[in-house]
Amino acid sequence: MSVPAVLAPVFVLVALTFFLNYWMGYLRVTAVSRGEVHTRDIALRQPAWPKRTTQIGNAFHNQLEMPVLFYVLVAFALITQKAGLLFVVLSWLFVALRFVHAYIMVTSNRVSRRFWVFFVASLVLLLMWIVFAVQILSAI
Repeated sequence: MSVPAVLAPVFVLVALTFFLNYWMGYLRVTAVSRGEVHTRDIALRQPAWPKRTTQIGNAFHNQLEMPVLFYVLVAFALITQKAGLLFVVLSWLFVALRFVHAYIMVTSNRVSRRFWVFFVASLVLLLMWIVFAVQILSAI
């Protein structure tokens, strides 16, 4: 696949991460300016933010966890030229599931729904890693 086709899902996931980052930042600045929280109460990452601010913050921080394995895999796949159609399709599926997961986190935040979406996304990512590993190791 072409480099733009492989990187498009990455750009979309990065956009989601920045969106959540700035939303979290806006809510945090607003909470401090309204006096809902004092900087001394959060200076060392204490959990003193209002519930909604924490909810958005958790959605943002979650984008810095499992997606790291996705970003690394995309880089490896590009370097080794092992990013075919299946890779791109699975990439889009992973990114779509990350959007659904983030949506659940910032809306209902129902843990059971969130868990299943997270679980399926992790299976998709695991499958991507397995396919990639088999392609690389079969060339040894």
